[in-house]
Amino acid sequence: VLVVNSAHLASLASPDTQRWLPFLWALDYFKSAQSQDVRENNWTMAPVNEAGVPAARQAESKFVQAMEGWDEAAADVAAASLARHIGATRVFDLFARFSIRDFRSIGHKVIFVANAWRALQTIGWRHAEPIVRSLAYALLNHEGSGNPAESDELADRPGRENLARLGEIREDWLDGRLDEAATLEMLVTLREGSYQDACATVVKLLNQGVAPQSIWDAMFAVASEMLMRQPGIVALHTLTTSNAMRFVFDNCGNNETRQLILLQNAAFLPLFRAETERRGDVGQQRIDQLAPAYGEADNDAALAGIMNSIGRDNAAAASQTLSYLAGGRDPRPLMDATRLMIFQKGTDSHDYKFSAAVLEDYYHISPTWRDRCLAASVYKLRGASDRDNPLMERVMSALKAV
Repeated sequence: VLVVNSAHLASLASPDTQRWLPFLWALDYFKSAQSQDVRENNWTMAPVNEAGVPAARQAESKFVQAMEGWDEAAADVAAASLARHIGATRVFDLFARFSIRDFRSIGHKVIFVANAWRALQTIGWRHAEPIVRSLAYALLNHEGSGNPAESDELADRPGRENLARLGEIREDWLDGRLDEAATLEMLVTLREGSYQDACATVVKLLNQGVAPQSIWDAMFAVASEMLMRQPGIVALHTLTTSNAMRFVFDNCGNNETRQLILLQNAAFLPLFRAETERRGDVGQQRIDQLAPAYGEADNDAALAGIMNSIGRDNAAAASQTLSYLAGGRDPRPLMDATRLMIFQKGTDSHDYKFSAAVLEDYYHISPTWRDRCLAASVYKLRGASDRDNPLMERVMSALKAV
């Protein structure tokens, strides 16, 4: 569910000679996951309880009531009614709101909604009902705790506190200016402060007339910096979560939800940071101090140098990447080379999800920061020294037979 859209994006963005590779990888991955599910009790979603499906006029209110009460049975029938009776855009807005309310599943809730929505845009809304039902179930995940509606856990506090902050934001908050000093202030707060500090800084900057883009720049920059400091699964999800948050922000039509997305992403990043610190071995790299390493002038040689450094010396690869981009070169050959390495070397769904996110977000970040963020991504990309995925031999054999 999560990786199929990433593979689709990789296919669409690839040169013609590579376009089938992610498609066939996704097909193989799906069949493997299907077999694994059969081995693990073969879970299947039950049919809708038709007697409990609310009328169209009650669908929204029943859904909100069920989600706020963390009531799985009531949410399931309400979600079915939404899919049958309410317009797709309104359904997305409702799910967007609940996908960002709590810090559970290391960001996967908003990733679920973003990628499911994108898949539905491709395959058609007629397939929506089972997807929105499963989304409702996923968003209600609170494994290992009691009903969140009746408790005060850390995962829920930022969302509850940020709902109260919405009234503090000026009405014309979208009419701001790009402000590099504000981006740096936000970056320092995210790097060193608490989640409360981060959210308070977002409100302050918006009320000072700073554009949301300057805040997004800081959030992507500090997420990339966390990846440099600890290139593991937690830091990876700071970027895939921020990618999903930005997608939801760009596609949501509700003003309050869009404000809440900014606040929640700002809150989640210090929580991610705390989780990396809990796991230990966190570096001290700073993305604003990343320096280019000028080397090969020839494009092909420069790209080969980057791919050869990834996995061997990621700090060098990051500096080489920054040098390549700082020279005013078109980033697309670098992106193509990156994707090809994923196709040839990738063995895990995160290879596709992460690369799709960071390559897409290059264009969501202001020019001042985008090269640095893409350079930092090499800490979790695939390089020429990685072992080939055996699946590629079967894929190439299949393509030759066509």
